[in-house]
Amino acid sequence: MSGLVPHLPQSSAKAPARGALDGADKRSPSWARGLGDCFRPRAELTAASRWTLSLLGVGLFFGAWLIATEGGLIQPFFLPSPIAVLSRLVAMITQEGFLVDIWASTFRVMSGFFLAAALAIPVGVLVGNFAAFRALIEPLLSTARYLPASAFVPLMIIWLGINEEQKISVIFIGTFFPLALLIADISASVSKDMLNSAYTLGASSRQLFFRVLIPACIPAIVDALRVTVGIAWTYVIVAELVGADRGMGIAILQAQRFLLTDQVIAGIVCVGILGVLTDFAFRFAHRKLFPYMY
Repeated sequence: MSGLVPHLPQSSAKAPARGALDGADKRSPSWARGLGDCFRPRAELTAASRWTLSLLGVGLFFGAWLIATEGGLIQPFFLPSPIAVLSRLVAMITQEGFLVDIWASTFRVMSGFFLAAALAIPVGVLVGNFAAFRALIEPLLSTARYLPASAFVPLMIIWLGINEEQKISVIFIGTFFPLALLIADISASVSKDMLNSAYTLGASSRQLFFRVLIPACIPAIVDALRVTVGIAWTYVIVAELVGADRGMGIAILQAQRFLLTDQVIAGIVCVGILGVLTDFAFRFAHRKLFPYMY
């Protein structure tokens, strides 16, 4: 009778059932599962985990800053404490008319950015989808993106003087070239299967461009605008270093002349805060305009 009993592989007898593994994972504490997800490539984190980690990172940064300054490791002349910087920023806003500087810089950034977007979007779409435009324009765009916008400041002063147009043009130059190439890459990456399907269904080249290609690019273009507006904020200080009477850049420069380190850092922090708020605005608009992507 023993010969009639089927022989089971030894590995089958020792291998735990899949359900048992799942049950063991479910019995693990939630914090342990969340910690494991942090080290799993491309694992999705819960909203609570993301907020916790974000607050932890910010808290560690400001905690180290506070310990280094309040503990006497760094002299206040070189790096004031975050409390001193915050107090200085509040005083600048409430007592010294810094809101006028903030508005002046915001106007310049948004003007240069939207002018660059108005030109970069059509140029990028044409370069990404038409070989003739790609051969004609892409070499110039690829070369110009390596030129620093600050190098154009003397030229813009010669051409436009030291008025608002000069400052807006610097932000335009720093934003246009990377945005155009980014949109060209977005439009070129639209699935060919989608385009071929439209042709199969009888779409003309005009219908394909306006009804298939453009709608497919718009979500990624809005996301590219969110990324590029951050670049625009980085050029506002350079744009305002020459001939500006108001703006965050000139406020930072004047503080540097009088060795007011807390005011310099306060101005830099303000630029960062405005950049983050702009990023949040674009993220919010993206979620509202394209909810099917979330």
